[in-house]
Amino acid sequence: MELLSKSKPSEGTAISAAFQRAGRGQIGSRWESAPGENLCLSVILYPSFILARRQFALNQAVALAVAETVALYAPVSDVAIKWPNDIYVKDKKVGGILLQNSLSGVNILHSVAGIGLNVNQVDFPAGLPNPTSLALETGGSYELEALRDRLFENLEKWYLRLRSGDEAALSDPYLRRLYRYRMESCFELPDGSRFAGTITGLTDTGKLVVDREGEELSFGFKEVAFCR
Repeated sequence: MELLSKSKPSEGTAISAAFQRAGRGQIGSRWESAPGENLCLSVILYPSFILARRQFALNQAVALAVAETVALYAPVSDVAIKWPNDIYVKDKKVGGILLQNSLSGVNILHSVAGIGLNVNQVDFPAGLPNPTSLALETGGSYELEALRDRLFENLEKWYLRLRSGDEAALSDPYLRRLYRYRMESCFELPDGSRFAGTITGLTDTGKLVVDREGEELSFGFKEVAFCR
């Protein structure tokens, strides 16, 4: 956001970091990356065509781009988007996104899409709950620049679909990728209480919809989590 306060870079400008320590995640989460082993970048967008109340659609586009890139290297059926910002391979986190949106009236003025993807790292700091990488999942080693280029191609594709105005072009693929969609799961509330429920969809503002014994509940960021 500091760069945007001083100038107006062209849309699609990407800023890459060789490594990241204690990077920002969603509302207090942290992201750490070993030097030269992963992708850590931010992409500047000007999605003024998106209403502020629909800003989660941009989150969907970026998440789909990252998930589709991961699926080029890991088995497609193993790759999922864990609402709202994590990319999973099987039941482990291989990447994440963070969108910082600046609003102007009812629209988004500009956005910085932060993307982190574990690629060649095989050792992770203690305390991270369930990290993995493409190297750990596939046994391979990957050229970061080539992988980054695939990511940019996918990001452009999904961003243009979003700009076309066809929301179903994102919502349907997003649900197909959604982690544990329509599978009974254990959920935990901020007060520590737990319940069994099934993810049935999302609201138009991006809240997670969970069926609990026939009652549909909707949750915003940090209002519910999967049980650990």
